[in-house]
Amino acid sequence: MKIQRRIVMAAAALAWAGAVHAAGVSDTEIVIGSHLDLSGPTAAAMPMLRNAMQMRIDEANAAGIHGRKIRLIVEDNGSQPQMAVRAAQKLIKSDGVFAILNAFGSGPNAATAKAATDAGVVVFAPWGASAIIQKVSGNSPLMFTTVPNYDTTTATGLGWAIRTWKPQRVGVIYQEGPFGDLIRAGVGSAMKAANMTVAAEAAYKVGDIDFSSQVAKMKAANVDLIVAGTVVRETVGVMAEVKKLKWNEVKVLTAVPGRSSIVARLGKDAVEGLYGMGGWKLNDADSTDPDTQKFFANYKARFGQEPDENAANAYSYTSWFIAGLQAAGRNLTADSFAKAMQGVAHQDFTTFARQIFQGNHLNPEQVSIDQVKGGKWVQIAAPAGASR
Repeated sequence: MKIQRRIVMAAAALAWAGAVHAAGVSDTEIVIGSHLDLSGPTAAAMPMLRNAMQMRIDEANAAGIHGRKIRLIVEDNGSQPQMAVRAAQKLIKSDGVFAILNAFGSGPNAATAKAATDAGVVVFAPWGASAIIQKVSGNSPLMFTTVPNYDTTTATGLGWAIRTWKPQRVGVIYQEGPFGDLIRAGVGSAMKAANMTVAAEAAYKVGDIDFSSQVAKMKAANVDLIVAGTVVRETVGVMAEVKKLKWNEVKVLTAVPGRSSIVARLGKDAVEGLYGMGGWKLNDADSTDPDTQKFFANYKARFGQEPDENAANAYSYTSWFIAGLQAAGRNLTADSFAKAMQGVAHQDFTTFARQIFQGNHLNPEQVSIDQVKGGKWVQIAAPAGASR
């Protein structure tokens, strides 16, 4: 009996130790990683993500999370899948991270999602094409996507534009790869619902800086609305070409990733009049919301500049992740975190509504329509639920 009791006690102790000391988790620390575009086409936006993540982590570390502190390791993915794979391998194999948080890019995340979740690593809030990233991961219970789906949001935004503006000929400029695939799917859905067909399509590659041929193709097709499946630099590039041609008759509507304050700031006069689909609130230093004011003041005091919505969203998603760590309790494993997240709701100064995870993807998805006026995005259509 004594021997049997000792075996049972030893097994229980081993199980407890294994649970507490899951990958990236020690008695005093939780190691998490991220891979961002530190050297590629969207590198200008990355300090906002990195700084805001670290700021929220430092706030949590001041009190601790069940006796532990978070340590963040950031690697460069250059917006290239191959670089992202190397970065993720380092984070998973060398650094032994518990989770990968706020990793940037549709291609980089699609290239690394399955390897991470197969290794038992939580992937939380990947910035990219959520539907494809979920699919690539095999709809892993360790994958949590917070970026509104590009297909459903594009369908909702374009549907509004068709009903409101009544365009006769719609063209699409899209990025080759998973991001562009979802944009085209959303466009196709909206056009089918309106009994219309796309008048012209033009693709571009990641890293392209010249969009003259794509815009020329749209003009040759005499479109009166361009849906731009573009991110930061590409959105500015498309609008600059439209302005260069003095093509004042056409409307340009960028998908969710292009409706960014950095686009308005960098593009200046070139993007004046641009329309965009928004999946979250755009906040600035003039806001009267107390939580927004606090975030802006703290960020500026620490980093010497005002944050943009990329910083706000990185901060927000990190807060949601930390809430999951708190809910999982001291006995932290990837599985206990995944189970806890099912009951953790989220609402803050960035969200249009209270959000939960449904099928490990944020719900509800909502889309507003905004326009650049006087160098700032101004909402012209209130948020509407995206069809899923």
